[in-house]
Amino acid sequence: MSEIDWNSRLIGIKGARGVGKTTLLLQYIKQNLPLDGSTLYVSLDNVWFAENRLIDLVDSFAKRGGRNLFLDEVHKYPNWSQELKNIYDDFPEVKVVFTGSSLLEILNARADLSRRAIVYFMQGLSYREYIEMETGQVFPQFELEEIITNHLVLAHQINGKLQPLKYFMDYLQSGYFPFYKEGRTLYHQRIEEVINMTLEIELPLLRKIDVSYVTKLKQLMQILSESVPFVPNVSKLSERIGINRNTFVTYLYFLQEAHLTKNLYKDSKGITQLQKPDKIFLENTNFNFALAPKSTEVGAIRESFIVNQLSYKHLVEYGDQGDFIIDRKYTLEVGGKRKGKKQIESLPNAFVVSDDIEYGIGNKIPIWLFGFLY
Repeated sequence: MSEIDWNSRLIGIKGARGVGKTTLLLQYIKQNLPLDGSTLYVSLDNVWFAENRLIDLVDSFAKRGGRNLFLDEVHKYPNWSQELKNIYDDFPEVKVVFTGSSLLEILNARADLSRRAIVYFMQGLSYREYIEMETGQVFPQFELEEIITNHLVLAHQINGKLQPLKYFMDYLQSGYFPFYKEGRTLYHQRIEEVINMTLEIELPLLRKIDVSYVTKLKQLMQILSESVPFVPNVSKLSERIGINRNTFVTYLYFLQEAHLTKNLYKDSKGITQLQKPDKIFLENTNFNFALAPKSTEVGAIRESFIVNQLSYKHLVEYGDQGDFIIDRKYTLEVGGKRKGKKQIESLPNAFVVSDDIEYGIGNKIPIWLFGFLY
């Protein structure tokens, strides 16, 4: 909430289902705006919009002194981009904040909103945010540079207040989406619902995927979840699922856009939809436990965590030596507490990221510390 410039006239918030976009809007309204009729929250998947237009609602709202309009789930409303452009141009006194699917395209929308809207992407909970929700203890965000050069001091600060490893496994299993607070018993079932809704509704709606292919996409997600991190053999897989190679690679790209998977490339400059990824991870570790609880392998979970937490603000690429290259500058080798630096000792700016340790030493850094990046 603190990173958004709320003074802008048109703000977009994109994100996967369940990350808390609606809650963010409602909390902001409650904490910062007068409830005097000048603020309105509307969900655009409401049945009311079957017979009524958004622009007419805004016209009526503005005439009654409306100033702050919050529109949830804009992707559910046909021609949303054109009407938002008209609202921006015709009602300069009304500030609009809208949320939508992570597949929402502002640039390619027929009405050019890219010059008008400031768009933010909302990620699931970081490990730092999860700790705050569980314990009430607030820790600052750390820059990657800080973690790499000063990890011992930062680990001392945090270990002085709580045991970070105590909550880590719970976070990896069921702490990425804030709705875990509603009960962990059905949490993984709800994650499956999130994935199904994205595949069954959002991809056909926003990427025009033929509904008959949805079953194949579900099959693909299952294959990926059972062997993450996955090195794709595109010819074999497309044959097994029954779609041609180019369509298959495009679908891999769509799954990443929908924040269901994370595709890693050796060189991600100028990536096109038809380029095969070098490695595929599920978007977050909770997906691993929800989709393939019996196939979760600790090494894969660690790597998924690093990819998820770092890729929000940094460029993560697949490395020939070491597991990951970050921002084309740092090489990370991920492993357990006994992980050595043999694979990376000849490389500059190379670090071992270790699980099950509270403190690091030299170029060995505790894995949980990378959960404090946002």
